[in-house]
Amino acid sequence: MYDFIVIGGGSAGCVVASRLTENPDISVCLLEAGGPDSSVLIHAPMGVAAILPIKFNNWGFKTTAQKGLNGRQGYQPRGRVMGGSSSINAMLYVRGHKSDYDDWANLGNEGWAWDDVLPWFKRAENNERGGDDLHGSGGPLNVADQRSPRSIGDAFIEAGSEIQARRNEDFNGPEQEGIGYYQVTQKDGERHSAAKAYLTPHLSRPNLTVVTRARVAKILIEDKRAVGVAYLHNGKRVEARAKQEVIVSGGAFGSPQTLLLSGIGPVDELQKHGIEVVHELPGVGQNLQDHVDYTTAYKSPSRDLLGFSPSSTIAIVKGIMEWRRQRTGVVTTPFAEGGAFLKTSADLARPDIQLHFVVGIVDDHNRKPHLGNGFSCHICVLRPQSRGTVGLNNNDPKKDPRIDPAFLSDERDLDTLTAGLRLTRQLLEAPALAPWRGKELYKVDHNNERALKEMIRNRADTVYHPVGTCKMGSDDMAVVDNKLKVHGIDGLRVVDASIMPTLIGGNTNAPAIMIGERAADFIKTAMA
Repeated sequence: MYDFIVIGGGSAGCVVASRLTENPDISVCLLEAGGPDSSVLIHAPMGVAAILPIKFNNWGFKTTAQKGLNGRQGYQPRGRVMGGSSSINAMLYVRGHKSDYDDWANLGNEGWAWDDVLPWFKRAENNERGGDDLHGSGGPLNVADQRSPRSIGDAFIEAGSEIQARRNEDFNGPEQEGIGYYQVTQKDGERHSAAKAYLTPHLSRPNLTVVTRARVAKILIEDKRAVGVAYLHNGKRVEARAKQEVIVSGGAFGSPQTLLLSGIGPVDELQKHGIEVVHELPGVGQNLQDHVDYTTAYKSPSRDLLGFSPSSTIAIVKGIMEWRRQRTGVVTTPFAEGGAFLKTSADLARPDIQLHFVVGIVDDHNRKPHLGNGFSCHICVLRPQSRGTVGLNNNDPKKDPRIDPAFLSDERDLDTLTAGLRLTRQLLEAPALAPWRGKELYKVDHNNERALKEMIRNRADTVYHPVGTCKMGSDDMAVVDNKLKVHGIDGLRVVDASIMPTLIGGNTNAPAIMIGERAADFIKTAMA
């Protein structure tokens, strides 16, 4: 018996469990389907390149066949480990555009405008540059400048100026638009995941119980109230009871799956899989949004870049030795060292594409290697119009959910991505990058609209920011209210990126942590 049970030890789940157990009178059980975050591939930032393409601490989900991607299945790496996707991501600290949160408030979600959420971003953050009106100091999550970026980053930024993109020293500052280096969630040259920031320092708390490799079967509901959780652990079914609340923090895929397995969701989806309808809630699993992304790449003669080559192997071996001694060097790279937020049309009010400039060749989520060194650039659509779904393949909790992002199902997303790719090619072909630039992979005539769009459909996929499947709101398709309580079920909240009604214009890890901070405060306030 616990006061609270948190399902999922990802970015938001770690925050909630940590903040609630600051009160020694509150007991929390945190259930995580993956194992502890003990691998050096997690703590050494460069290890992301090894984790991304394989099922090691990674769910490695596949989507349904995507009509918009010419029938291909997409690939969805998500963290299956303590810290969730914050333990396997590129560590970029990005909040999104301030207007994204005003959009949430304008949709009827009181208390979620930019001025409302900023204090919680700041509370979470310890920015090594120091605190100010927009940045936090002294929070659990360490935010740092990159320790040892590759020299090509300066050329990338100079290329931006050559196409009239202004330099931006801080994508979380007064203005998001521009080109520059990302800040990262690292501390002393190591990844600083939500687990490292919020959970690991407090594992000795007697009121905190953490169970890893616990696969949730269902939420236990009695008389329209969540009273506990049934989960599978070491081959046995275990039940834990919650005196106060059950908090679902499984992410945009795991949270709707858990609700559906518990009989909460659209009636037709539940009946199709033989699940008793406990509470009809048609929005569960709907409204899936993700940043559809296209990656362009070039080979390079530079030994400063990374790839499958003798020079890169030597650099990595030397880098490992340097990292072990002083936590600097190439092993600290997030790979996506440079970035940009750009407008594909001058009359736009805010950037509509984001770039991740990678100091190596990335092809098909690093699952398709190329000999030699090189660089890549991701181009993603920041506010896609396409909407997908998450459902069940069957009623077995050990099986993956059915994921259909419906990528490029709305032609407007394809138009934006096409314009973004053209703009990015101008950037990458600018004079400043000439010394680094070799053969372009997947070259296509950018003046041929049809060929360009066909190339995008053949190669585009996610850049790892799924949200929206348990959206916040008060309309018929909303799953939670503005305090993140599930509509129609007492003692049940969803706390993660799935509650976002619309996708923010940027990376989603920092916002997920902010959501965890807000939820913990909602709960504490309600208990006071």
